[in-house]
Amino acid sequence: MEANLLRFILFTLVGLVLTSFNDHLHNASSHYQYCVLGAGPAGLQMGFFLSKAKRDYIILERNSGPGSFFNKYPRHRKLISINKIHTGRHNAEFNLRHDWNSLLSDKPDLLFKRVSGEFYPPADAFPLYLSAFERELGLKVKYGVDVGRIRLVRSATGRSYVLIDQHAADYSCSILLVATGLWVPQEVEFAGSHLAEGYESISTNPDDYKDQAVLILGKGNSAFETAQSILGRASRVHMLSSSTVRLAWQTHYVGDLRAVNNEVLDTYQLKSLDGLAEARLEDVVITKQEERGRKRSGLNNPETRDKLYLNLRQFKQNSDEGKGSDEPWVELPDYIDNFSLRKPYDRVIRCLGFRFNFSIFDSSARLPPSENAKGRLPGVTAWYEGKNTPGLFLLGTASHSRDYRSSAGGFVHGFRYTARAVHRVLEYRHHGNKWPSTRLMTTQLMSWILKRVGEASGPYQMFETLGDVILLRGSHCEYVEEFLLQALPRFSSLSGHDVSSQGLIVLVMQYGKRKIDNLGLGRSETDWTQAWKSNFLHPVLYYYDSLPTAQDMKTRPHGWPLPRPKAIHHMVEDFLTEWDTPLSHIQPLRRFLEHCVHSDLRAFSTENCFRSALTHRKPPLFCQQGYLAR
Repeated sequence: MEANLLRFILFTLVGLVLTSFNDHLHNASSHYQYCVLGAGPAGLQMGFFLSKAKRDYIILERNSGPGSFFNKYPRHRKLISINKIHTGRHNAEFNLRHDWNSLLSDKPDLLFKRVSGEFYPPADAFPLYLSAFERELGLKVKYGVDVGRIRLVRSATGRSYVLIDQHAADYSCSILLVATGLWVPQEVEFAGSHLAEGYESISTNPDDYKDQAVLILGKGNSAFETAQSILGRASRVHMLSSSTVRLAWQTHYVGDLRAVNNEVLDTYQLKSLDGLAEARLEDVVITKQEERGRKRSGLNNPETRDKLYLNLRQFKQNSDEGKGSDEPWVELPDYIDNFSLRKPYDRVIRCLGFRFNFSIFDSSARLPPSENAKGRLPGVTAWYEGKNTPGLFLLGTASHSRDYRSSAGGFVHGFRYTARAVHRVLEYRHHGNKWPSTRLMTTQLMSWILKRVGEASGPYQMFETLGDVILLRGSHCEYVEEFLLQALPRFSSLSGHDVSSQGLIVLVMQYGKRKIDNLGLGRSETDWTQAWKSNFLHPVLYYYDSLPTAQDMKTRPHGWPLPRPKAIHHMVEDFLTEWDTPLSHIQPLRRFLEHCVHSDLRAFSTENCFRSALTHRKPPLFCQQGYLAR
């Protein structure tokens, strides 16, 4: 009996020791140089760059697999990011211009087309692709880590960020890269807002809306996606927001309404019961009541759904917002008896997009909201470092405030390039590795520019945000690809490259600034002498004799991506987006470059070079660097 008691005590003590040891391991702090928060496309993209550079990093993901956002969204399971596989070209860089889902890697076959061949792919394909990307590149991802708090710790050796998960385990790092995306539903408070259903929780079965009147709050892609899915079942679909519809093919912003989702515009304009209206959502009042016809007649059918009535605050008499859903209906005055949304609705659905989750940052690491995007995004510097949070960078959709509504930085085909730019900033700041560049003879410059404008995907997708910087050095130049344009005043401190007295040229892709009929007869410009009037995406070269200052950036002309230069050259827009014709593109470009480098950049035969050497004190640069140099 005593032996059994001793054995029991011994096992109990061993168990307590092991439990204590496991708890210690579980709660132990792990330190890394880089922590990437989120294993979505932006987090995995940065993981690839860190892994390739052999840096000490970890990717932390709260869910059990990568890209968990796409397991639920978009709710109706079709992506609107282009997956154009058949371009007729075998140039991998060019093809990325039309592949909006693949991430950058050194494996040429690790592309999204492996999991889907559809032009608008199913959403379920994206987590499959991200899983393959993580697995084949051997990225360091730790799943099931739900970080609930982030704080900044200062010490004698510097600062670090501490991330605390649901088990109170600490992860500390010198540089924190936040790639959590936007996943918190955006809401607007108004009287009766609690009666609206959220996009995140609505039924996606069209039959659930059969013969119902539906009001959708919002006019973005999630709103139109929802409207399109129920058009064939709902009795009528109305959409309400403070702004009018912005069409992506008019604004050139891919976050605006895409044609793939806009069928309700047809049913509205062709008067088939559906419609769009405008009002400030903060002024909306929604009340729930029995349908007034049933109430007067004394009918009481428990299976009949209560109706939702919409009013606007300025039309409401004796309004009292504290009354809530039991507030009695107040008739509109006679002079607005044709109020557009006067008929009752069976459902009101909120589709207002998403916002960044600010709640996990404590006061020491608090990110300020951006001044644009209604504060839904965090404010970041021109190199995507959080404002007032040194060492904390934003990646992916969360970094979109820098180019909100002006470029593609909130989408995979854009932020895969800004993630690479952030990595290059980090490589120079913390490891002394300069921004990659190519040394060219000045006579090679024009050919290199033509190659870039004809195939490069980064400046093409991140137009007016990323651009190539050409550092002129006399007989040669340094070609720096895809620099952050808004950070140009800090070019040397971020890239490690100095600007010489010869100046620099910045190559940017940009749209015209005039308002035009995008499908009208005068929508394009073909005369190279009028290239500055180009409306469609086209290359623009800015020449500066010195680096622009921060003040120059602040005072640049409205709508310009860069300050006013010493000289500027527009390459006339091209229907095929190739910019390679001899008279309209190449010759005007050569003349502009000759003006910038103060040299003749024409190509000469051997005979002409030797003749020039005999008759001219200084032969053309092409001859100096070519035949006469041998």
